[in-house]
Amino acid sequence: MTESTAPRKRLLIRTWGCQMNVYDSARMADVLAPLGYAPTEVAEEADMVILNTCHIREKATEKVFSDLGRLREAKQARGGDMVIAVAGCVAQAEGAEITARAPWVDIVLGPQSYHRLPEMVARASRAAGAVIETEFPPEDKFDHLPEQAAPQGVTAFLTVQEGCDKFCSFCVVPYTRGAEYSRPAEAVIAEAKRLVTLGAREITLLGQNVNAWHGEGPDGRAWTLGRLLRQLAEIPGLARLRYTTSHPRDMDDDLIAAHGDTPAIMPFLHLPVQSGSDRILKMMNRGHTADDYRRLVDRLRNARPDLALSTDIIAGHPGESDADHAATMALIRDTGFAQAFSFKYSARPGTPAATMAGQVAEEVKDARLGEIQALLRDQQTAFNRSRAGMVAEVLVTGPGRHAGQMAGRTPWLQPVHFDGPAQLSGRIVAVNILAGHPNSLSGAMVAPVHTEPRERPAA
Repeated sequence: MTESTAPRKRLLIRTWGCQMNVYDSARMADVLAPLGYAPTEVAEEADMVILNTCHIREKATEKVFSDLGRLREAKQARGGDMVIAVAGCVAQAEGAEITARAPWVDIVLGPQSYHRLPEMVARASRAAGAVIETEFPPEDKFDHLPEQAAPQGVTAFLTVQEGCDKFCSFCVVPYTRGAEYSRPAEAVIAEAKRLVTLGAREITLLGQNVNAWHGEGPDGRAWTLGRLLRQLAEIPGLARLRYTTSHPRDMDDDLIAAHGDTPAIMPFLHLPVQSGSDRILKMMNRGHTADDYRRLVDRLRNARPDLALSTDIIAGHPGESDADHAATMALIRDTGFAQAFSFKYSARPGTPAATMAGQVAEEVKDARLGEIQALLRDQQTAFNRSRAGMVAEVLVTGPGRHAGQMAGRTPWLQPVHFDGPAQLSGRIVAVNILAGHPNSLSGAMVAPVHTEPRERPAA
């Protein structure tokens, strides 16, 4: 049997959580590809299943165990011939509980250890119990990862920063992802160039606190994120840049200026505020006030007048009063958000807020979250409707839901659907926005803006 006709192993990766987990899942697939693993979407035919988990949301651990119960049955049906791995932040935080409650799990690995997956798979084939890697390794995992083997598509993610030193009261990230770490500028630029050769037209830089990035530049000095974005904007074939998630404390003058002087940086910024109450912001250990946030928004909009904002809001943090909630509603009305993510507070074990006095009753959190989400939905719908009648540059990402329809994204990250030929994928076209809907836009193509990508760099 030749190598080309040899049966390949099948790999299923299920991903929860943020874009960084999406990026991590893609890199795990790259790491395992040399072992012969090819992707599948069917658990029953998988030789290996990885659950890449997130610990931010409520009941995250129980969702993992529910999935593990179903995978146990699939593994038994294959006579035990399936490697099951739990990765990500739940693995980092709950490793001992996972192995105790689900002894059929073969590998437990934290988000800083997935470059060791081939070694772990080999160890799991020999071990009597689970292989556990939840320490923070001394080596930089990015130095041990292979180059991307497969394209992510027209839009791609690129992790440039990991970890967090902010220690917000409600957040588990410093404990599951570790201290802030910034990748060197040359490594980021090289990876961005590879993504462009694989077809990416838009790259989103990722980090737990991405605007805290201060990677070493080729000159040996620390660069700012603004400088990195300007350098990336020079890559031929790369049309658009975004970055997420930002912290208000790390939005420096150079980065604000980059929004005004670098057209490739899209006029859409995710800037979590979490609360509009100074008292709650202090309890959260956010390090900024509500008015600090308002002034920052003003500076950003002065630099880029068409800038649209997204944010995160938490309802019912311990100690939150009706007055604190009203202050949050006021900040939302004052700012005006194009998109937002809002959640009711849920305790994360080991975080300061989990043991704070003044835990808010669930029915109160539910009511406050309902008010917040109603206002945010109104703002998002109004923003989308405000696009009607304008001509927007749309990056075409692929086919739409219906025959003859294409889908893409505006500079403000809004989904757009319009009629057009399939070969438009990857191009930027002018679309007359006909209507704005609560979650998307509809339009009609006017003419290509860039009919072909700019010349791409050599691989």
